[in-house]
Amino acid sequence: MNSINRRSALLAGLAVAGGGALAACGSGSGGAPALVSPDSKVVAATERGRRASGTVRNVTLTAAPAVLDLGGKVTAKSWAYGGHAPGKEIRLTAGDTLAAELSNQLPGGTTTSVHWHGIALRADMDGVPPVTQAAVRAGRNFTYRFVAETPGTYFFHPHVGVQLDRGLHAPLIVEDPKEPLSYDDEWVVVLDDWVDGVTGTPDEVLAELSRGMGGMGTGGSGHGGSSGHDMGDMDMSGGSDDGGGSGGMSMKFMLMGARSDLLGGDAGDVKYPYHLVNGRVPTDPDVYTGKPGKRVRLRIVNAGGDTAYRVALGGHKLTITHTDGYPVAHQQVDALLVGMGERYDVLVTLADGVFPLVALAEGKKASGMALVRTGSGTAPKPTVRPAELTGMIINAARLTAADEVRLDTRKTDRVHRVELTGGMAEYDWGINGKRYDMKHPTAHPLTVEQGQRVRLDFVNKTDMWHPMHLHGHTYQLGTGGPRKDTTIVLPGRTVSVYFDADNPGRWMLHCHNAYHGEAGMMTLLAYEA
Repeated sequence: MNSINRRSALLAGLAVAGGGALAACGSGSGGAPALVSPDSKVVAATERGRRASGTVRNVTLTAAPAVLDLGGKVTAKSWAYGGHAPGKEIRLTAGDTLAAELSNQLPGGTTTSVHWHGIALRADMDGVPPVTQAAVRAGRNFTYRFVAETPGTYFFHPHVGVQLDRGLHAPLIVEDPKEPLSYDDEWVVVLDDWVDGVTGTPDEVLAELSRGMGGMGTGGSGHGGSSGHDMGDMDMSGGSDDGGGSGGMSMKFMLMGARSDLLGGDAGDVKYPYHLVNGRVPTDPDVYTGKPGKRVRLRIVNAGGDTAYRVALGGHKLTITHTDGYPVAHQQVDALLVGMGERYDVLVTLADGVFPLVALAEGKKASGMALVRTGSGTAPKPTVRPAELTGMIINAARLTAADEVRLDTRKTDRVHRVELTGGMAEYDWGINGKRYDMKHPTAHPLTVEQGQRVRLDFVNKTDMWHPMHLHGHTYQLGTGGPRKDTTIVLPGRTVSVYFDADNPGRWMLHCHNAYHGEAGMMTLLAYEA
């Protein structure tokens, strides 16, 4: 298949889950129904019904300032768990109870939390202030305690402001006690785009982006029209720092001209000085050492704030086995596209030599890199681009669920149309034309009832792609696609997903671009009491 056909196939695959969707219903029942609270009896009863092993894993997470060594003599003043980014991996067996005590030692009275991304857990432990808990104040502790019932590759991070784009994240691996895969070793690979403590802070990035582009005279519209973000390869870094008023605008952080056919156009908002693999810059990479012929399971996590990564291992094919923790029909590929918040598990049989694992920052003309070393050889240059990056590229929309996790066929009880709205002109990202208001967290919820089969129609009215993440559940793409909790929705496309309402509580549904979400592309999905 030539490159044009490959690209066309991928773009078609991203939309196939929405093909032939029925006309969407409204956003739930009229009036203002009573909602299940996160600390209700039905939430506790659901937790008691999970398959628990009886084993309790106790950990302490200390969120505190840290000077991080990113390799290559690059250091960054940031915040991290235990002084490392990514933080120390937590590994459980399915059914174990995690008791994780968060100690907030962040400066300046900063509040924080921990969200357990992808885990179907009890609602009051989801870590989303003010929806599921009060934010943990500086100098205070909070213990998250829940049963991790479903095996898979997950991670955790704060759900306060744009703290996700600092160093506060780490992998969470839930092992299957009846693991069906056969492999010799594992390597957890965390991808991240990095700005904090190098060129600025995530809060400074958000402040600049939030000025919008109206003052630049680009003509971008606020809802669904031209975003005003596609300005070719203009170098705007020398713009005046006048606060975005008439005639000038600081462009220290905003990235112009990031384009990707795989992402349907505009690839991202933020100019990152570094792209990291396991916390290391490409000039001084993380190294996995193995032996030729060994079969290794890579657990790939995109913990970035604004970057999708095209991932390939030079000289190797990858066999996709899971996405977002759930098994899929195995698919061999050259590379895969991983949006923020997505995770992929792949198997690879190692060749003899030294090989680059490259995470190409999609559309941003930059990359991260790690090395796989199984024998002698010279390390490739940090800017290496293995041929696999332009080979067969797969993302989740082209996969199918494994038989054992595919949803059974049944009538859909409730449908919600979830329009993704906004643009760069006013930086007014929202859902169904509304910015989420943390001061009124239960206003305008999408409501469901316990036991319902629910369909969400993600309708992207914007000029940018969005990785849409649902808390507390996994959904299925279309009627036979993979089970996921985060999926890419391309501009101008509709993606329909299905899930069973089997985990009562109040749950966030949002874009996992840290800046889009914080600007307002969030909503509440809540169970009726």
